[in-house]
Amino acid sequence: MTYVVAESCIRCKYTDCVDVCPVDCFREGENFLVIDPEECIDCTLCVAECPANAIYAEDDLPEDQRHYTELNAELAKKWKPIIAKKTAPDDADDWLKVKEKFHLLIR
Repeated sequence: MTYVVAESCIRCKYTDCVDVCPVDCFREGENFLVIDPEECIDCTLCVAECPANAIYAEDDLPEDQRHYTELNAELAKKWKPIIAKKTAPDDADDWLKVKEKFHLLIR
């Protein structure tokens, strides 16, 4: 099992999770983070650090978010690692409670 970044991260892209990851398994896109399933060691440290509550154990993903497992794996192969926390986008808090953001994902 791996951990997966789901929809609520889109446009928020807080990077608190990156700071606690012992294996640097996060990858960064323009407005979203993903977890590389090949690197993730299932330590769970990132889950509690995510202000957007966007990180789930693969088996615990809500039904409507299941496609994020494949999406994380796909994008992890294309995007570069992020190994240190960065400042969140200025409007991250505005996007925090917005639902259905998949169409806003920049690949």
